Amino acid sequence: MLTSTQRERLDVVLVSPRNPLNIGAVARAMANFGFAHLSVVSAHDPHWREARSAVGAPELLANAREHATLAEAIAQDTLILGTGTLTYRKPDQPVIPLPELAPRIRQELVRNGRIALLFGSEKHGLSRDDLSYCHALVEIPTDMHQPSMNLGQAAAVCLYELTCGAFRTGSESNASQATQQLSEPAVPAAILERLANLIEQTMLAAHYSPKSMHAANRHDLRVVLRSLNLSPLDSRRIFGLFRRILNQLTAKRNT
Repeated sequence: MLTSTQRERLDVVLVSPRNPLNIGAVARAMANFGFAHLSVVSAHDPHWREARSAVGAPELLANAREHATLAEAIAQDTLILGTGTLTYRKPDQPVIPLPELAPRIRQELVRNGRIALLFGSEKHGLSRDDLSYCHALVEIPTDMHQPSMNLGQAAAVCLYELTCGAFRTGSESNASQATQQLSEPAVPAAILERLANLIEQTMLAAHYSPKSMHAANRHDLRVVLRSLNLSPLDSRRIFGLFRRILNQLTAKRNT
């Protein structure tokens, strides 16, 4: 089982949930497995804290954090995991079947990272833009004739796997080997977002692409930066490089 300290480093994030009862069900599942940090982004119903389905977890629901944007909700997290089905999407991120997720979670905890587990809207799931903030997409194995799950049930299945999966036979050694390759602390999402914004500003200053491509470029930058697994030193070096380039472009434009 995960320790209480390790469970404190996992954030459950609901993006644009529609039904307050589902939010309450997620809070209940979190309480079942000892997780306490719930964030809600742009909920459709402003009265979601009143959900009666949060049986045994009213305090958790009352203390949930509310955010206007996903970027704000995951700012301090170092490993962002989206959840969903592959039935209607072809993600740009690596796909991890839920039973194989435990070693990745374990290595992030060992290097003192913070994890965000994202669940999308009951109607559409996580959008392509939401997934651009993620390091990987977690797929819950389901029958092909009914791939989608109720939000509360999906959260319960994932949290159970995160709680117990890392300590099944063989997982510990796999996580230890992986951790040796990722010994440095990870870069928080807020730093990656600042870096993406700086690179985008540099691209705009260089007239890299037409306006119609700006949103696509922003998406691709997020995906690429997360795939690089940058160390804090790497991120500082890239910041310095693009600041100098942007300064030179700006100086030339003003002369």
